[in-house]
Amino acid sequence: MLTLLKKISVLQEVSKSARVSRRRALPRVVSPTIGSETRAKKVVLYIDSLKLGGAERVTLAWAEWLHQAGWTPIVLTRKPLNWDFYPFPTGIKRAVEPEDSEWMKRMGPFGFPFRVIRLKRWLDLADVSLAIGMTSLPAIKLLLASRSLGVPCVVSERNYPPQKSIGWVWSALRRIVYPWAALHVVQTHEVGVWLAKHLGARPQLLLPNPVAWPLARFHPTIDPCEWLVAAGVGRDAPFLLGVGTKSDQKGFDRLVRWWIPLALQDHNLQLVILGLDAHLYHGLDQQAGLKSLLDSHPELLKRLHFPGRVGNVADWYDRSQVFVLSSRYEGFPNVLLEAMAAGCCCVAVDCPHGPSDLISDGINGCLLPSRASDEFCIQQLEELLGDSLKREKLANRATEVRQTYAPLVLQQRLLQALDQVLRESAMSNDDL
Repeated sequence: MLTLLKKISVLQEVSKSARVSRRRALPRVVSPTIGSETRAKKVVLYIDSLKLGGAERVTLAWAEWLHQAGWTPIVLTRKPLNWDFYPFPTGIKRAVEPEDSEWMKRMGPFGFPFRVIRLKRWLDLADVSLAIGMTSLPAIKLLLASRSLGVPCVVSERNYPPQKSIGWVWSALRRIVYPWAALHVVQTHEVGVWLAKHLGARPQLLLPNPVAWPLARFHPTIDPCEWLVAAGVGRDAPFLLGVGTKSDQKGFDRLVRWWIPLALQDHNLQLVILGLDAHLYHGLDQQAGLKSLLDSHPELLKRLHFPGRVGNVADWYDRSQVFVLSSRYEGFPNVLLEAMAAGCCCVAVDCPHGPSDLISDGINGCLLPSRASDEFCIQQLEELLGDSLKREKLANRATEVRQTYAPLVLQQRLLQALDQVLRESAMSNDDL
């Protein structure tokens, strides 16, 4: 690990002194505040891809906020444009890292220092004022690349690190470089406490995810009623809904187990899981894995549905009887926040972390203890499915998140924090 860091340090040192000398020769440029008429501040938001996911949605939301405030945001990804799922906002620049050359591919992980240097050169040429790393691996790489440029780096951890394994090498790098960040944006207090204690991640900004109402609609739009009819199900058939792209993290195996006895009692009850692709995910067929849980009840296979990715998820929230978040862990559950905003009756496992920030049990949803037995969870779902008045009451209160997590307030908090980072960076550079 130390050898890897030394390689990066040596390669970066070549340009460090020249960069610092050039900065000393320049007159001081005071960072413009929000609404200033001076030149726009340039910021890069770096993430692996813009595939379907909560971190990807938040990345685009932040880019839009920055653009609205007069910044020049650039969204940079490692994966190519054909990975993009969401419509890309107008007025924002889009960039993709160069593909590895053949010699770099042959080096495998040993080519990592050269990938860091390549990213450093990109940052230097782009002349950015600020860099934001979204999720662990891009943040680590960005901190290493920006270290010798005098460009402040902000880290946004989007999950709960003890539950989200990134491998020992990446974990060791994270322990070394996270204290370098100018700011850590965290979604929950608990995640912030863990990051500060174990990784020295300070200072911090507590910033939960926003929810914009009405929810966005984009391609592909799949009408839930028409889809169910095409699948041989009645238009009005009741169903439980799960949403996510990572079956294990989202606990969809638990959701299937809870649904089985309910489906055996109610021969109309369906289970719909949005977001899981038919192709392999990290070598695993997630749909097949869930279907295998029905080996003892093959008659239920026709009532377990995988519509895939949809751009009109609000229609599916509206059509379902109950939305279930069965996750083992979360950073901050976007899908739960959106389901509540859509006026859906929601049931969530009190996993680390986020559901308890959103749901007050029995008030605006149902919160299941993280270690609750399958029998308990099944009982709670059965009671809700049999009580339409209670479902309506919980759903009506759930919509209050539209105000609590409205984008405008959160946008101002983020922009003020980033302006402060730039001011502190400018003062630090003046002291060189």
